[in-house]
Amino acid sequence: MRILIVDDQELVLLSLEKALVDQGYEVQSAKNVISAIEIFDFFIPDLIIADINMPATSESGKVYGNISFDEKAPGLDLVSYLRNVREDNTPMMILSGNLDEEVIERGFELGANDYMKKPLSLNEIAIRVKRLIGGGSAVKRTETKEKFIQDTCVGVVIPCYNEEERLLGDDFKRFINKNLGYHLCFVNDGSTDNTLEVLNKLREGNEDHISIYNCDENGGKAEAVRLGMLHLAKQSQFDYIGFLDADLSTDFDDFQDLVKTISNSDYQIVSGSRIERVGANITKESARKIISQSINFIIRKTLGMPFRDTQCGAKIMTRTVVEQTFQKKFLTKWLFDVEIFMRMRNIYGLKKAQAMLCEKPLNRWIHTDGSKLSFKDSIKIVGQIGQIAFHYR
Repeated sequence: MRILIVDDQELVLLSLEKALVDQGYEVQSAKNVISAIEIFDFFIPDLIIADINMPATSESGKVYGNISFDEKAPGLDLVSYLRNVREDNTPMMILSGNLDEEVIERGFELGANDYMKKPLSLNEIAIRVKRLIGGGSAVKRTETKEKFIQDTCVGVVIPCYNEEERLLGDDFKRFINKNLGYHLCFVNDGSTDNTLEVLNKLREGNEDHISIYNCDENGGKAEAVRLGMLHLAKQSQFDYIGFLDADLSTDFDDFQDLVKTISNSDYQIVSGSRIERVGANITKESARKIISQSINFIIRKTLGMPFRDTQCGAKIMTRTVVEQTFQKKFLTKWLFDVEIFMRMRNIYGLKKAQAMLCEKPLNRWIHTDGSKLSFKDSIKIVGQIGQIAFHYR
């Protein structure tokens, strides 16, 4: 049995292709409508699995015969062309994050046989494929339970400096195995321990969903994050790109909440916040608490924005923001988050930049060993805030 998968997001294509091949199906893939039609002609599939929101044509703008792109979503043009122009009855399954009931109804009117809304499980896809065209021929069966394709593809930068022990846990691999719409880019920031070796081992068998950006020398967290973000921004498959600390003081559940917020809104950046008023206590020591609040006050005055916690190491943003704010090196190693907001303010103006930013309270944030700054560091931060204010004035 042959299956043609059509989706512009490589993470989705690779995950679906692997799962279906392991179920005994012969699989080909395409990233746009035109390529799908070309492959259809020689592959002659028994089933087509297509995304709704994908490019209609290739980057070259190549057209195909008398196909017209007049539907609300390019995936529907593929259904329309095969059913009405080619008069072909090959079963078609639509996978999409599009929740517009009108689009769903239109898909069935054009001749789609099944419609599944993302996020969806590989296990359910396999069951529906078997219902439409029967089971595959191979004896091998991979476990598809609890493996999900999200409605967005997200790249996550994780800076690592001497994180050998933390990386030996199962948190990262478990997350990748379950959430197939995520790609983790670990940036080895010149570690002196066995971090790079551990990262390479972590990547084995997960090459499609884990990458490593290696820095020969330690350049600090700001530079590690900057290089990783620019590296992921070169890949068009990601809807959003973010960063997360390797200590997982912000865990993956909270990070997914940030992703949900940005994908269901017009925000360009969603920033995690540990502010005490929502139940996530920043610190227990009163003296340190006073210093933290004072620094936050100074930052708010410098930004001219009512942000309560700019320094949480968890943020998600659009590729456009990455391309516009990460090109130049940051002035400081600790306050690059503040610099991101300052750069946005300079680009868009205060009012527009403020409307593009969202501070999302975290539910599960915790302090991890070594995550607290010393009093001496706090004093340095005040000086760095002044440096930022002067530079971006």
